[in-house]
Amino acid sequence: MDGNQKRVLVAMSGGVDSSVAAWRLLEQGYSCVGVTMKLFGGEAANLDGGHPCCTLDDVEDAREVARKLGIPHYVFNFTDDFEEKVVRRFIDAYERGETPNPCVDCNRFLKFDKLYRRAMELGCDYIATGHYAQILEDGAGGFRLAKAADPSRDQSYVLCPIPRERLAHTLFPLGGLTKDQVRSIAEAQGFVNARKRDSQDICFVPDGDYLAFMERHTGKTYPAGDIVDMDGRVVGRHRGAAGLTIGQRRGVGVSSGGRIYVCAKCMADNTVTVGPEEALYSAGCLAADWNWLIGPPGGPLEALAKTRYRQREQPVTLFPEGDRVRLMFREPQRAVTTGQTAVAYDGSGTVLGGGTIVEALK
Repeated sequence: MDGNQKRVLVAMSGGVDSSVAAWRLLEQGYSCVGVTMKLFGGEAANLDGGHPCCTLDDVEDAREVARKLGIPHYVFNFTDDFEEKVVRRFIDAYERGETPNPCVDCNRFLKFDKLYRRAMELGCDYIATGHYAQILEDGAGGFRLAKAADPSRDQSYVLCPIPRERLAHTLFPLGGLTKDQVRSIAEAQGFVNARKRDSQDICFVPDGDYLAFMERHTGKTYPAGDIVDMDGRVVGRHRGAAGLTIGQRRGVGVSSGGRIYVCAKCMADNTVTVGPEEALYSAGCLAADWNWLIGPPGGPLEALAKTRYRQREQPVTLFPEGDRVRLMFREPQRAVTTGQTAVAYDGSGTVLGGGTIVEALK
């Protein structure tokens, strides 16, 4: 390796995105080391109805791409950390009546903490992933996290926990590309995973049945309970409040002449409240564990924000309150849900910061 050549640890999941990320870095003159994280055991990999990530097949795909690129490849066993920091937090949140985002936790605790630290211990200058986002110089010697060039693939929302000081040591080689361009590169390079389909839903619950996963994983049975309307009248039965989320309409288990939605859950008495769509709207929310990716403002800040991954950003005022931020929307927002992540942007697509929603403000 050239003494001036920068070394990058590339997180290679076995998918096409991280494979092309490694190829692009080599093309740009970096020295690369490929690493696949082993995150969980056989249970999720054996489920039907989805395509989990980090299976043995994925490890083999990553290894084959690394061989083709001529770079070393290693597997790091992070199963205990994944169980504690992602799976257990996921279950605990649902048991509290929240709707967690385990992809955010995986980035916070594993990719951009444990794996990042391992990269630095190995003498790497950077860590890189196949996420669709951009890290740009801010003009003052620092760096900022920004949306991907292709808005349909942007993943900046789930990257908001990255500590600001680590942006200078993080690379997202796909930030300026579309998915079609990535697949075309993979095909041109003869990668075995060029047409491999993307993982869907949550990697450790590929069939999408969260309640069944939780019952298998914990050995618990989540009891059925009453579904009540906005006046407290019993209108049906649920098969486990932990398996429902705010804003859900399908699969609630209540017949009605109009559309009704899950509006609230009370885990203490195991009830789920349903109501009309207008009951779902909130004026704002309180987000905890807020991570600023800019210099923290000294007072209120006008911004754009979203409280769900696929939502369009909405005008908002941020009110810093210690390690929390109160977000007040210009217009009430639908289904603001505790456990989800609130992420704020400026008008150019720079991520200002993000945190976990702990309260919806009516």
